[in-house]
Amino acid sequence: MSEMLTQILDRVREEYLQVMEETSGHKPYAMAEKLCHERLFIETDTLAKIIEQDPSLLAARAGSLIMNAEEAANPAVGVIVSSNVIAAAMEGLLSLAVEHNWLDVDAEGAILVDEAEMQCEEYPINADYSHSETARNNLALPGQSGLSTIFNTAEKAFAEALQQCSRDAYQKALEMSSDYAVFAPDDLAPLVAENPLLLGLREDDLIDADIFEGDPPAGLIISTHLTRMLLHQLLELAVSEGVLALDAQGHILVQEEERAPTLH
Repeated sequence: MSEMLTQILDRVREEYLQVMEETSGHKPYAMAEKLCHERLFIETDTLAKIIEQDPSLLAARAGSLIMNAEEAANPAVGVIVSSNVIAAAMEGLLSLAVEHNWLDVDAEGAILVDEAEMQCEEYPINADYSHSETARNNLALPGQSGLSTIFNTAEKAFAEALQQCSRDAYQKALEMSSDYAVFAPDDLAPLVAENPLLLGLREDDLIDADIFEGDPPAGLIISTHLTRMLLHQLLELAVSEGVLALDAQGHILVQEEERAPTLH
């Protein structure tokens, strides 16, 4: 686990213990849930650093963990990751409540919670994953970003492929964008650290609903957007080279059987 995340969870644990001791163990489940949702929607730049330390967090899926109806319909990557952190933290706090006899367990070891505490409250998302000081500062730095390096390498390879044969430019762009796509969490994490705004990306119906039962990993959402961005960049290059043309509305003309991909 990320050292930064461990420190954050330790602070939440200490706060929970303090509050519960002050209230003589009143509503241990509801307090754990409230505290986790207030403290663990981790702000963008901090979450990006945590992911850099622990790329496995990008394997997180939304499942039924997001207790905010509006956000649950199409959650941002940052919300997905934070909701999984919240779920893990809840387990820890409830185990702590059992240790202190604030909660009981049944014969099978399941934690018993008063039904009055489980009201399925809808918690606000108190982090804005569309804002990042780190991303803004990094844009001002000289040199290429990690993502720009990947895209520029793909663009160079695509240009060379077009010089050898300009036919099937659209299909070549599809293949090249897939060849240079970044999918592994260990490869994605440095890109997220460099540009935390990637945590604000959403699935947006870009991924085949049959894949992952409509619940894709957070990292795959980022990968899908990056792949589409690269595809568009390669197609623009093909247009600038005169290999592909535009219609009257400015749309790229491709053969009828060729379509922009949905990841599957």
